[in-house]
Amino acid sequence: MFKDDINAGQGSNYVIPLNPPLVKGENVLRTPRPEWLKVKAPVGETYSNLKSMIRSKSLHTVCEEARCPNMGECWSAGTATFMILGDICIRNCRFCAVSSGKPLPPDPKEPINVAEAVKSMAVRHAVITSVNRDELPDQGSEHWAKTILEVRKINPKVSIEVLIPDFMGDMECLKRVVDSKPDILNHNIETVPRLYAAIRPKAIYQRSLTVLNESKKMGMRTKSGLMVGIGEKTEEVFEVMKDLKAHNVDIVTIGQYLQPTPKHAIVDRFVHPDEFAEYKRIGLEMGFKHVESGPLVRSSYHAELHA
Repeated sequence: MFKDDINAGQGSNYVIPLNPPLVKGENVLRTPRPEWLKVKAPVGETYSNLKSMIRSKSLHTVCEEARCPNMGECWSAGTATFMILGDICIRNCRFCAVSSGKPLPPDPKEPINVAEAVKSMAVRHAVITSVNRDELPDQGSEHWAKTILEVRKINPKVSIEVLIPDFMGDMECLKRVVDSKPDILNHNIETVPRLYAAIRPKAIYQRSLTVLNESKKMGMRTKSGLMVGIGEKTEEVFEVMKDLKAHNVDIVTIGQYLQPTPKHAIVDRFVHPDEFAEYKRIGLEMGFKHVESGPLVRSSYHAELHA
């Protein structure tokens, strides 16, 4: 635990100024993004070659599926986050750009294809994530383990970070992934508990905390992340950070939510970089080993620094 005075407005003597909320509805999509959220479209020979190689192996990257604003920067540097178990999710979270519906059976060639892609891209820190596969008896955990083991076999010097689903709280599935020995285990808390019913209707806040805590008990270096600007209150963000610390999470990432399509949850506000800087300051004060906090931060952004 940590001291009660590590709170916004208490020990820090800091009150974060909130930006005025944006108009609800369609106007949100037409509201110009502030300068700190504008990025260049991915271009360049390296980016094009990597995209062609990934397509040739029938692989998916969360960089593309989630429309990550850092895709150009990361791919041009020769890094990518691979998404296994297909590109269709059984769940329908209101913040996520990944398609939802009835997924196809897992591709048995995918573990070796991911491993070979990691080698071809000369990746030093491989990040692997997946869609939710609640319909499978093992939640896809055996496929997870095979992928991690194949990546390690072909790339023995590569550090491996996994961004896992909650496996419906099945600790045997979690253990199967942990036993394959990734270097970092990430499971995103995503948002504050008050918004779960609207934003993550098939997830349970306490279940996600339990997954993180049990992962730590199994010996993992743990990581979690959340979005801001999706309707939360600033004090709720600090409460989530306190919960993550209480459940022994080592690394936290905090980034701006961006609405993928008009069908998704609206952007409540664009959070100023100064507020992100304060989240980082207080997070480090709380005792987290690393806090990555900024408008364009995503789970895998600068992930190699967390290994």
